[in-house]
Amino acid sequence: MPSFSGYRFMWVLAMFDLPTDTKVGRRNYARFRKALLKDGFAMMQYSVYIRHCASRENAATHIARIERAIPPDGEIRVITITDKQFERMRIFWGKKRRKPESPPAQLELF
Repeated sequence: MPSFSGYRFMWVLAMFDLPTDTKVGRRNYARFRKALLKDGFAMMQYSVYIRHCASRENAATHIARIERAIPPDGEIRVITITDKQFERMRIFWGKKRRKPESPPAQLELF
C-alpha cells in the first residue's frame, strides 16, 4: 500500500494580471480563465487560481498547459507548494463577515 505524504502532493497557484481595457483584452482574459477552469483549477480569490496535483510531475503537466494558454499581453505567475506548506496558510479578514442585508419589502399601493 502506498504511503501518502504531504510533501509529495503539490498545489499549483496561477496568479495573473491581464488587461481588460479593450474588447480583445477581455476576450483573451476570458479565454485564459476558461482554460484554467477546464484544466481543473478553482478560483481561490480574484485572479488567483489553484489546483491540487498528486505529484511534481503532474504539477509540471498543468504548468505546461498554463504556458500554452498564455495570452499575448499581461503577466502570469505560477508557483508550486507542497500540501504541507499549503496547510500552514493563514487567512485573515479585515472586518467581521456578516449576512447581507435583506431586500426591502415591496411597496403595495392598494
